[in-house]
Amino acid sequence: MPLIPEEPQIHESAQGPRATPAAGRTAPTPRPVPGPRPAAPSRPGRPGPVRPAPPVQRTPRDAAVAKPGPSGPPAPAAPAPASATPQIQLIPASPEGALDAAEEAVDLLLDSGRAPGEVLVITTGEQHPWATHELSFGETSYWAQHDSGDDVFYADASVVSRATVRPVVVVAVNGGPDTVAADALPLALGRAGALLIVCGDPQRINSVLGAGV
Repeated sequence: MPLIPEEPQIHESAQGPRATPAAGRTAPTPRPVPGPRPAAPSRPGRPGPVRPAPPVQRTPRDAAVAKPGPSGPPAPAAPAPASATPQIQLIPASPEGALDAAEEAVDLLLDSGRAPGEVLVITTGEQHPWATHELSFGETSYWAQHDSGDDVFYADASVVSRATVRPVVVVAVNGGPDTVAADALPLALGRAGALLIVCGDPQRINSVLGAGV
């Protein structure tokens, strides 16, 4: 079923500062769905104050767990909830503006409390400058940063299958053949634990996806 651009679902109280929209952008600033997360250090090259962790919600004392009577059998354990399907958000952007839109989405995610290590960014066209720089030191060093899970990781669509699952995956459809996006998007969905954000031309994305996602 084709993706339909939707208004992002972030609460007004959780909005962070916006970057100036890049030329060629066709849609408003993204609003990914945030969630309360522990405070985490800033990304390299983006120094900033460490955010305090949210207060811990205490369980009321009167919310005691009921115990079975002495003559009755123990109550069966409740089944664990099934893992939810990741939410998908589409942020309209031109191929030239898709990477900027992805960066804005990452900034909003971090501002709303997401830890940097929870975010994976995938590009279908030109590599992100961070990935280009880190790969200049060799693939061993590059993938060691991926495995450490301490920071936002940027990867080309050709290596998505090597990436591990992270709560949020952001895909910038910033060029490349349609076959690259068609192969990368389903893989990106499989790597997203809670949220998949796709930045690109809606018509192109829907044409390459079809009913695949």
